[in-house]
Amino acid sequence: MKKTKILFWVSTTLIFLLEGVMPALTSQTEMAKEGIRHLGYPAYFGVMLTVFKVLGAITLIVPQIPKRVKEWAYAGFAIDFIAAFVSHWAIDGFVIGNQLFPIVAMAILIVSYITHHKLNAEKPF
Repeated sequence: MKKTKILFWVSTTLIFLLEGVMPALTSQTEMAKEGIRHLGYPAYFGVMLTVFKVLGAITLIVPQIPKRVKEWAYAGFAIDFIAAFVSHWAIDGFVIGNQLFPIVAMAILIVSYITHHKLNAEKPF
């Protein structure tokens, strides 16, 4: 149980930092805006994506938020990581650097998701 808690908090904190804190601090930089433009998305998409990432990260890290809401946050991040992988692949071709981050982030998310369910196995939705 202790190992599961440690894995949960480490993986969930990493998702919180990578998908909540970093976008909140860097989304309006010129590099971030250029990244959104490079992929062919309109500027408002980056703002919207940042808002949802921050809300999703907060949802995962706060224990009092209902499990059903957390499920939606996990699904949203999974869709985000898959879309990032596909977007970079479609625009840049298969370049390890661009595709590696979403795959690693998805692996971390999966660890968080599995350990979340192990910790809450005795409590139904």
